[in-house]
Amino acid sequence: MEKQQLIDKTTEVLRPFETSNLMTTMQTMTVSQIFTHPAMLIIIIAVLFYAVLRRSMPVLLTLFFLVAMIIFVRYAMPAPGQELSLSSIVPFIGAGVAIGGVIIYFSMVKS
Repeated sequence: MEKQQLIDKTTEVLRPFETSNLMTTMQTMTVSQIFTHPAMLIIIIAVLFYAVLRRSMPVLLTLFFLVAMIIFVRYAMPAPGQELSLSSIVPFIGAGVAIGGVIIYFSMVKS
């Protein structure tokens, strides 16, 4: 019985990290809420400090990708229950090409 209780407790702790819950959270939070959360600020500052200190282009590009994806998902994803239409697919294409272009430029062309 103790194993089952441990499994149930672990399941309840990890439930907020399910994909559907994460997508709902990312869609409902504003960009200012994401970037004003103290844990997020500490992580971004630590990674940015490391990247600048070590002059690490891959880390800076990863940080750019994560921030761009947060903003991209927040503004381009349709609300839950709505289908993807042609007008909502255009931001996916544009943002994907822009993010990919920046990463390819800085990782391959400029180096």
